[in-house]
Amino acid sequence: MRVYYNLNEFVSLKNAVVTTGTFDGVHVGHQTILHRLIETAKQHNGESVLLTFSPHPRIVLNKDTNIKLLQSLEEKISALKHLGLDHLIIHPFTLEFAKTTSMEFIRDILKTKIGATQLVIGYDHHFGRNREGSFKHLKASSQKYGFDVEEIPAQDVDNIHVSSTKIRKALSLGDITTANMYLSRPFSIIGNVIHGEKIGRTIGFPTANIKIDDPYKLIPLNGVYAVDVYLKNTEVIYKGMLNIGVKPTLNDANQKLSIEVHIIDFSGDIYDEKIRVDFKRRIRDEKQFKSLEELQQQLQKDFELSNTL
Repeated sequence: MRVYYNLNEFVSLKNAVVTTGTFDGVHVGHQTILHRLIETAKQHNGESVLLTFSPHPRIVLNKDTNIKLLQSLEEKISALKHLGLDHLIIHPFTLEFAKTTSMEFIRDILKTKIGATQLVIGYDHHFGRNREGSFKHLKASSQKYGFDVEEIPAQDVDNIHVSSTKIRKALSLGDITTANMYLSRPFSIIGNVIHGEKIGRTIGFPTANIKIDDPYKLIPLNGVYAVDVYLKNTEVIYKGMLNIGVKPTLNDANQKLSIEVHIIDFSGDIYDEKIRVDFKRRIRDEKQFKSLEELQQQLQKDFELSNTL
């Protein structure tokens, strides 16, 4: 998959099969659209193209928004690489770009710049200034600009419409099972290992403190989770137990949110390295214990459970 960070980097194709959208989470509904896109491109000897945007349009258009995203840009690219796309265009979304009319988007971007001969879009997809563009706009313009358009109907999982919003809600409640089902893979975070207070090693459970650079990245509900851990330059998957919270037992006056993971059966210096954590199950709420000894006893129980999952 070739990645472009601006439409100006992309050279128009003779036979581009295109879809567009934010695709936050690349969930099962998104995957259905993308699988159809790739299949259509192969059937017509074309090349599949996804046009997406960064930052998320809502962040630009509503600067006071409190939106949290399922994926950082790095995580989105990683998820898309596994699907078999030919081209990924990540165009900067600005207030100026937001003024692009639906007709300009069809004529100047989809047709002229990308070379679309076929479009595959999701149900109720809108585009262009004030989201004025729709499937009807594309259908009405298809003959004039020489492309076919296919709309994928709403995708359901157990009769519940899948959306990034519903996955965000599940994660905010700590419902990892539902989120992972809608994503068809574990929800994950990627960050850098930073120095912490090193309290964990004094009670037998050293942890890697994870710093997330993306301020819009969604972090699940505070609590303890069973996770899988992926370290740089290794194919080994380590089991782990991860805590999200403010460490109330330590009476931290700053009450800053921390994310730290105890990696089972691992020892080594991984400071400043990148780490990926896949969430498997929420074990319990974050609790305040009367002493470090009580905390240690609970961590042993968490350890034993995490090691079996």
